[in-house]
Amino acid sequence: MSNFSWLQASNDPYGAVFETVGGLTERIKDALESDFGAVAIRGEVSNLARPRSGHLYFSLKDDEASVRVVMWRSDAQRLPFDLADGLAVRLLGRLTVYKPRGEYQVVAQAVEPEGMGAHELAMRQLLARLSAEGLFDPARKRPLPRFPRRIAVVTSPTGAAVRDLLQVTGRRWTGTDILIVPTRVQGIGVGREIAAAVALAGSAPGVEVVIVARGGGSAEDLGPFNDEVVARAIAACPVPVVAAVGHEIDVTIADLVADRRALTPSEAGELVVPDAAEIAMHLDRLGQALRHAGSARLRDARARLDALSRDLASAAMHDMERRRHRLDRLKISLDALNPEAVLARGYSLTLAEDARTIVRDPSQAPAGTLLHTLLAAGRLRSRVED
Repeated sequence: MSNFSWLQASNDPYGAVFETVGGLTERIKDALESDFGAVAIRGEVSNLARPRSGHLYFSLKDDEASVRVVMWRSDAQRLPFDLADGLAVRLLGRLTVYKPRGEYQVVAQAVEPEGMGAHELAMRQLLARLSAEGLFDPARKRPLPRFPRRIAVVTSPTGAAVRDLLQVTGRRWTGTDILIVPTRVQGIGVGREIAAAVALAGSAPGVEVVIVARGGGSAEDLGPFNDEVVARAIAACPVPVVAAVGHEIDVTIADLVADRRALTPSEAGELVVPDAAEIAMHLDRLGQALRHAGSARLRDARARLDALSRDLASAAMHDMERRRHRLDRLKISLDALNPEAVLARGYSLTLAEDARTIVRDPSQAPAGTLLHTLLAAGRLRSRVED
């Protein structure tokens, strides 16, 4: 007898009625969802999957069990932080059964990190991501121009920050144009507006530095300046950026990414333009130093000139003395060769009749020749007889 026949023939005290797997699963689904409609559980995220649909699929586990979780895209998009494997979370949702596999699962509607707020975790995750990309690296910080000709200020045109900044810059330096790029600095969706204003300011003609400014406020008020889109706009700005957000104790991601952080909007004005009074004092000191240096160089030049004059006079005297000694030696030499000096020693010089040709041989003076004889003191004329 087959098992089916046996079941038919048996006296079943339960009155068994056979149903489909789908029917059984549906009854289980109805029972679970009616008894466990809403659940609040905690555990550790594992096996996280992010398909293109935008839904999130993961398991929530502890030391004793694990349950499958799905979070539909509409809810996942509202998460201010990124889910990650190993993250301890608290979850609100509803229990349901996934009929194709006959598995129960939780449909998550809200998730927050265990032990901290969701926004705090989102901030930590963003800081870690931007730091890993090098956006906070001091090596990428650009120096501010010393004498900027045009500055762009990204801020609310009606806030106190712009008034304070304009007052400081106008008092310190009048040689710089200030271009106000208006934007909201508080409210829903403000991060994208600030990022767009930073991009516009950095591309404006002649702008050499951009200031992103906002007055003080609560952590929620300053939230847009912790937005990733604002941080990336500041990093991508083609000119240096000064962040002046909140008060001294307030530090935002915009401050960390900017090339320079100002504690207040007023300090930003002091950083980006020079102080005309200090420049004037500096120029006065330079002028005095230049005059002192010029006087000292003139004195040195005069002293060198006097020394050169003395050296030149001394050299000329020595040269004259040397020439005099040489002249004396030449004179002695010439005197030694001078015929008159020879005559003075008792010699005479015999010249032919033309009084120019020296007679050195008797053949030059035959008989009857008229001769001229030069003596040391006069001359004689004579005629040769033999």
